[in-house]
Amino acid sequence: MTTPWPTRRTARRPLPPRVAAPREPVNPARIGRRVVRRRAKGMDAGAVAAALEDARFDARQASRYEDLADEVRGPAELAEWERIAELLAAAVPGTVYDPDVDDVVQAELAADAAAAAAREAELREAARIAARADQLQALRGLGALDQAEPAEGDEAVRDELTRRASGYVQADVDSWLAHALAAHRGHYRDPAAREAAAGLLTPPVLAHAALLGELLRLVPDAGADELAFAARLATTEPEAVSALAGFLARARPEGP
Repeated sequence: MTTPWPTRRTARRPLPPRVAAPREPVNPARIGRRVVRRRAKGMDAGAVAAALEDARFDARQASRYEDLADEVRGPAELAEWERIAELLAAAVPGTVYDPDVDDVVQAELAADAAAAAAREAELREAARIAARADQLQALRGLGALDQAEPAEGDEAVRDELTRRASGYVQADVDSWLAHALAAHRGHYRDPAAREAAAGLLTPPVLAHAALLGELLRLVPDAGADELAFAARLATTEPEAVSALAGFLARARPEGP
């Protein structure tokens, strides 16, 4: 028997972020109602009344067992049979049950569709944030983070980077955001985006941005290295730095 040649090892490419497919949460009561509707489809009032009696008998039998005390599917099925019986009792004689024209069923289906769409939107947003975080991490590794234009949603990307680092926040990512906010770069050109950032970024980042904005007004040609002290101050004393930025804003002459 020949020995196979060892397989050649190649560099592994990083896998794209895996996002679970949207899945409807398991709901025993909802499952029970759907089972009843399938069984009841095409039944007239008499057939539904007979099924209701069977459901009531099953409920009485289940009440004898303690381990079924917290069971929710059975009561949900009984309640659905009762609802359908009342629906047919109020309808024209000879009417059979049709879930396609049941307002309650159609409202549930619409709510389910809206919930599924919301879950899919959340997954798409999570995938977008993960991809953007990968991009910023790559730029940071290349020392080219400052060349990136901040985009809408980067505040959530910062949170994702923090989560990946087990709570540790990269100082250069925070500094990049603060400089962009102070200079009104990228989506921060929009005043509404700058206002929204106040509720999305941490106090140190906001304090850093505020102080940078005032310092750049005082010395417009100041380089990033000259202003590195602002980040250290904002990290340790964000409230004091915010107060200093406010004081400098009051001290500057009137005008743009």
